[in-house]
Amino acid sequence: MIQTKKKYDLEERTALFGELVIKLCRSIKQDNITAPMINQLIRSSTSIGANYMEANGASSKRDFVNKIFICKKESQETKHWLRMISSSITDNIKDELEKISKECQELIFIFQKIASSSRNSN
Repeated sequence: MIQTKKKYDLEERTALFGELVIKLCRSIKQDNITAPMINQLIRSSTSIGANYMEANGASSKRDFVNKIFICKKESQETKHWLRMISSSITDNIKDELEKISKECQELIFIFQKIASSSRNSN
């Protein structure tokens, strides 16, 4: 888990996650195979935090739940791209990829729980 000042500050956690992915991607040697995957990974991983911030500013409960589902979907897409990059590199960054993948899975669980709780609290 990425440590933040506030244990449950999900805005900060998702921002740090995006920054961590960007840092990781800078260390991956780009070629014809990895470059498109890196692009997709950066887009999906940074979108998690952006959509969570939009959820926090939602105009209705329905809008909030929709944005949370988008966060979950972007987290799942990020997990996919992390796996694809992991299978295509020979660099010694696989340990870092594994840590990021675990954090990504935690975010998926968090957004699923938020969405479920929000729908069930009618």
